[in-house]
Amino acid sequence: MRKWLRSGVLVLLCWTQGAAAGTLLVVGDSISAAFGLETSQGWVHLLQQRLDTEGIDHQVVNASISGDTSAGGLARLPMLLEEHAPEVVILELGGNDGLRGQSPAQLKDNLEAMIEQSREAGAEVVLLGMRLPPNLGQRYTTAFAQVFDTLAEDNKLPYVPFFLEGVGGVEGMMQPDRIHPTAGAQQRLLDNVWPVLEPLL
Repeated sequence: MRKWLRSGVLVLLCWTQGAAAGTLLVVGDSISAAFGLETSQGWVHLLQQRLDTEGIDHQVVNASISGDTSAGGLARLPMLLEEHAPEVVILELGGNDGLRGQSPAQLKDNLEAMIEQSREAGAEVVLLGMRLPPNLGQRYTTAFAQVFDTLAEDNKLPYVPFFLEGVGGVEGMMQPDRIHPTAGAQQRLLDNVWPVLEPLL
C-alpha cells in the first residue's frame, strides 16, 4: 500500500512539473495568422522562439484566424479560455471590422466583453491597437482608433497603440495587397509587442 502511495506521489509530481509552463493565448486575425507566409515566419512563432531563448517557460497558442472580426473572436473565446486556461491573452482584432465599415461602438463592446471574460478566467490581457488607412474617412478612422485608446485606458491594459507601427505603409514591409506584412516585417511586429508583454512574464 505504501509503495503504491509513493508511486502515486511521484506520478503527481511529474505531472505538475510538466504542466508548470504558462500558456500565452493569441486571439487575432490574418496579421497574427501569418497570412501569405509560412506559419514559422509569423511573429507569433517568433514570439515562441524568443521565449525559449530567454528561458521563459511559456507555451504560445495561436488561435488567430484570417478574416476574423471582433464578433468572431468573442464567439470563439469562451471555448479557448476553457481549453487552454491561459495566463496571458493577447487580443489582436478589429482590422477586419474597420475594413468592413462596421460600427466602432460594436467593436468596443465586443473587445470589452473579451477583456472581461479573459480576466474572469484569471488571465492578464494585452491589447494590440490598429489604425485604418485615411481613405476610409477621418471621422470613421478617428472613432475607430479611439476605441482601442479608450479600452486600454479604462481597463488599465498593457497596450500597443498601433501594432503595425514601422510596418504599415512602409516600403518592403507589406505584401502586394498592402494589407498583410511581409516575412521581413514579422520581427518588427514582435518588437512592437515585446516591451509591453515581457513585464507580464
